[in-house]
Amino acid sequence: MKAVGYKTPGASDSLQDIEIPDPTAPEGRDLLVRVKAVSINPVDTKIRHRAGPLDGEAWRVLGWDAAGIIEAVGPEVTSFSVGDRVFYAGALTRQGSNAELQLVEETLVGHLPEGLDWGQAASLPLTGITAWEMLFDRLAVTSLTQGALLVVGGAGGVGSILIQLARKLTGLTVIATASRSQTQEWVRVMGAHHVIDHRGDMVAQIRALGLEHVTHIASLTASDQHQSCYEEILAPQGSLSLIDDPERFDIVGFKRKSAVISWEFMFTRSLFSTPDRGRQHDILEQISSLVQAGEIVPTEQKRVIGLNAQNLIDLHRESESGASIGKSVLIF
Repeated sequence: MKAVGYKTPGASDSLQDIEIPDPTAPEGRDLLVRVKAVSINPVDTKIRHRAGPLDGEAWRVLGWDAAGIIEAVGPEVTSFSVGDRVFYAGALTRQGSNAELQLVEETLVGHLPEGLDWGQAASLPLTGITAWEMLFDRLAVTSLTQGALLVVGGAGGVGSILIQLARKLTGLTVIATASRSQTQEWVRVMGAHHVIDHRGDMVAQIRALGLEHVTHIASLTASDQHQSCYEEILAPQGSLSLIDDPERFDIVGFKRKSAVISWEFMFTRSLFSTPDRGRQHDILEQISSLVQAGEIVPTEQKRVIGLNAQNLIDLHRESESGASIGKSVLIF
């Protein structure tokens, strides 16, 4: 089958057009999916820089967002049938979705929202699961939670979904950060009550809104740069969750506030085969229902046609620039 992969970790131009064997017939709870579209996430570029091929593989195939059609199911599959249209984010320990066919466990898969095309659907899984887990599992927000949520880096893929979920499903006042006119307008469209600039004095800007503190912080980028701000602006007994990889982040300064500090990593459940890994299937099903009801919208901002190395090289470079808004998708 046709795929895009690399042999040696490195820059984006390490990606190559390749032909690799089709996956074996699905076993256990696996699904064999014919991929129709993928989207790009920061994890793609991070893995490309850091990790070589998986054990027993000559090539590493990236890709952790996909939408497609099920071609075959394993004997233990209970939630899906051949011909179902699905979307999912996959697992770090298996070959990715930048290929015509992919094996994925059903616990990580959801039914594609009706009314969406392949590209729109592919923009949702990884960021949707990450945002959901961050908001409800790590920050422990419920539908009745009051207070204020600060979303730092609100115009990216995760922030775009997180703002929507918080606005639609909770009682939180949502404050999103964005530094350019285009990104500020984007987070307003996503539903932010207030927009501030993370390149300025965020504490002063939040106080100017009439708020002494925020009860929850979702730190999606540059966490180490904003640490002193977080220490000051987080409410006593508040919660802070991060998704990035700061070189240094000292949590001692949060002790006096009895703050809850957590990291959100979407792959934890699949990486460690946790007993609750099926929750990601449940999350995707809920996201699918919310999309169909018009409560949240896909975050696709750019669309490219054709599974080939050059297209993915260009999309990786765009992602690494840090200037992208929402999600970029690739249609096969």
